[in-house]
Amino acid sequence: MNEKVEDILNEVKKVIVNKDEVLRQVMYAILAGGHILFEDNPGLAKTLIARSFSQAIGFDFKRVQFTPDLLPSDITGTYIYDRKSGEFKFMRGPVFTNLLLADEINRAPPKTQAALLEAMQEKQVTVEGTTYPLNEPFVVIATQNPIEYEGTYPLPEAQLDRFLVKLSVGYPDFQGEMEILKRRIRWRKDEIKLGQVASIEDIMEMRQEVETVFIEDDVLDYLLRIVRATRENAQVEVGASPRGSIAVMKLARARAYVLGRDYVIPDDVKEVTRIALVHRIILKPEPWIRGVRPGDVIEDILKKIPVPKV
Repeated sequence: MNEKVEDILNEVKKVIVNKDEVLRQVMYAILAGGHILFEDNPGLAKTLIARSFSQAIGFDFKRVQFTPDLLPSDITGTYIYDRKSGEFKFMRGPVFTNLLLADEINRAPPKTQAALLEAMQEKQVTVEGTTYPLNEPFVVIATQNPIEYEGTYPLPEAQLDRFLVKLSVGYPDFQGEMEILKRRIRWRKDEIKLGQVASIEDIMEMRQEVETVFIEDDVLDYLLRIVRATRENAQVEVGASPRGSIAVMKLARARAYVLGRDYVIPDDVKEVTRIALVHRIILKPEPWIRGVRPGDVIEDILKKIPVPKV
């Protein structure tokens, strides 16, 4: 594994127990320059994961609690009148940071959710006709409750597509939860501050190195066959777009880099396909009613597409 990445993950593991694969997936997304959506039940350390990565890397960190009365200007910022100068000045919102935690994003109405669209895609916000560039790097980690929860607004497809990955933490196993309790006893407080083991410059340098990871045509062909199969599946209403293909490629290169390789193998593609595509396909009503979920369709596709020998 890449040494700097290993340092970051080991630091985060001081507070996140037995969730190594999820932490690696977060790292893939950060190195691929994408945003992360967590969908899970409350209390499963989604917020703690975001804060821990920001501390380990040295990111400026801000958190926004999404509520039904949250306004777009509460995220992007707004102009206020300065009595001393007699002019209106722009007060930057929490979106001007390196890592923005959008907590329970689907508790806010669609208009407020949409305020993040330009920021996530263009790395800028426009207020009163003036465009302001965001910090670099800029990563959104959003959490949402399952849609069955009361008071939630489903994210529109256009915004879901802006997230590079969709992840789930899940409940810890028995031993993991026991370790959580033991660590809490040792710390004698709810939270500890992690040390900074990397820098923003390190992340930007690693992102450039990820862009040099080689991916040969046979692997690209395999990747495209998977993505295009989502559009041809009988249970799927809307398949993954070319943005989904790009997402799989970027994540596969990031995974190869994290594991210490400068080339992509089919296993890289297989391992990132689900988290890259699960939120990008829409099922027809009938299979959904029967209990079929997008992840099931993706797993079925992966079993059917021949893996190239490289």
